[in-house]
Amino acid sequence: MPMIQIGERQLSYETSPRSGPPVLFIQGVGVPGCGWTPQTDALRSNFWVTSFDHRGIGNSDLGKDPLTIDLFAQDALAVLDHLGIESAHVVGHSMGGVVASQLALNAPERIRSLSLLCTFHKGKNAAKMNAWKVWVGLRCHLGTLRMRRFAFQEMIFSREELDTVDRDAFAFEAQSLFGRDLAEQPSIIMKQLSALRKHDCSMLLGSLTDIPSLVISGAQDRIAPPSEGRALSEAISGEYQEWKGTAHGLPITQKDKLNSTLEKFFIAHAL
Repeated sequence: MPMIQIGERQLSYETSPRSGPPVLFIQGVGVPGCGWTPQTDALRSNFWVTSFDHRGIGNSDLGKDPLTIDLFAQDALAVLDHLGIESAHVVGHSMGGVVASQLALNAPERIRSLSLLCTFHKGKNAAKMNAWKVWVGLRCHLGTLRMRRFAFQEMIFSREELDTVDRDAFAFEAQSLFGRDLAEQPSIIMKQLSALRKHDCSMLLGSLTDIPSLVISGAQDRIAPPSEGRALSEAISGEYQEWKGTAHGLPITQKDKLNSTLEKFFIAHAL
């Protein structure tokens, strides 16, 4: 994979041929850029798609700097600069949506549109604990590999979605998107969650109202509940969609619907 040199560290990225308007995909907690494969494979024929690995995950170096959302946003801007992209449609999922919002605050002239998926109005709300998160979180670390994989699936996907698949096969197929066995929970996750917990740019989001924005929530998402999506869309005056029967893993389980939705949104807001 190609690399960008940033100081003493390297940032890994993937990009398609320059076949259309540029789109930058920003991933969430614990997932490398390849998690966007269902989107980048589908959209690369009409768009110039790029994704990257956050610091400390995939092939990107962690470096010595404390992780912050603003630092992730600086990395995203470095990717645009490295590729010579003056402005792009930016898509963020979960923590990546918060990073995308911060990128837009830092450099609004570089943003053609924002698509914010299963994400948060306030980063600190991502780290709020409740009985369900504690229970499922513990199960992701305890028991057999199969038990831990199933617990992780229950955290990310809706019961309705899991009832339609062979869960063992589904876990195996998902490894290529998460860059790991679903039974493994790398330590970088806690560092990313800490960065998210400390971040709150909600009071500034009103300055993004001139940027075309789409916010999508999964109705059964218990990590980034629809209340967060609605509050975010109101703050930035964006279009809001709430999809029934799906949860935090919406870009995987609803890939065809999402890809079609994103393509139509990009075309509607072409420069």
